[in-house]
Amino acid sequence: MSLVKNAFKLNNGNEIPAISYGVGTKWFKRGTTDIDSKVVEALETAIKLGFRHIDGAEVYGTNTEIGLAIKNSKVPREELFIASKFNSGNATYTTRSKLGNPYDALKKDLQDLQLDYVDLYLIHFPYIKKETHGYNLVEAWNYLEQLKDEGLAKNIGVSNFKIEHLKEILESDPKYRPSVNQIEFSAYLQNQTPGIVQYSQEQGILIEAYGPLSPVIQDEAGPLDPVLKNLAQKYQKSESQILLRWVVEQGVLPVTTSGKEDRIKDFLAIFEFELSQEDIDEITQVGKQKTIRRYSKEYATYD
Repeated sequence: MSLVKNAFKLNNGNEIPAISYGVGTKWFKRGTTDIDSKVVEALETAIKLGFRHIDGAEVYGTNTEIGLAIKNSKVPREELFIASKFNSGNATYTTRSKLGNPYDALKKDLQDLQLDYVDLYLIHFPYIKKETHGYNLVEAWNYLEQLKDEGLAKNIGVSNFKIEHLKEILESDPKYRPSVNQIEFSAYLQNQTPGIVQYSQEQGILIEAYGPLSPVIQDEAGPLDPVLKNLAQKYQKSESQILLRWVVEQGVLPVTTSGKEDRIKDFLAIFEFELSQEDIDEITQVGKQKTIRRYSKEYATYD
């Protein structure tokens, strides 16, 4: 994927800001519809400091907070890139969106977000079949194509898809190819499932990375610790900045978050420097010595 300044170009020619502020993991809400003022405040800070790409999802329960933060920010809508995801359910096929299908789900998302459209809409997981959902994976994709045709989603894609799931869509002769595949990705998890990064990139599908900072938030020592310490000193950057820059250098878009203003500033500063190819290669090779999967546990059989 081509990086131009601080944006990637998607396979449809549209641009996407090359780092995203995530409103998932840290801010995930369960069992409550009460507005979380901390989420709103964190989002307002992120937007004020320069974040323009916000990553949300139906299942996170934070769309209302995103909508309030956008409204309060006074930033023109066209300057923001807002993403959401359809709650397709997990590998048990027992839980999924109460709204039925991606079309109806996004309509509800837009009400909560107080928006007329999202810039990116993803199928959150590939666990969709006729017996449980009333439609199959390809038909789910057709709903996203309809949303794109109607201007309710400017770009469409997938999340947590393996090669076989991407092939199912790509081989169905879709009207629109997926622009994005968001997966867990870090220096300690360079393929969420076998070969998925290379295959996605070969197909012109941008990889977005959630959990990109796993190597620095792990609970135990790892082989990258001395490498990151040395590189942080060499470049006069934080270890988190080194890791996020490494992600970008892979042609991958990092999704990260924090409630701390100084860390948010650090995230946005990753476009102010570049790593040498030697240092990129060192992080890549040393990172392969360990696997950390913090979120996508359903794929742990590959570890």
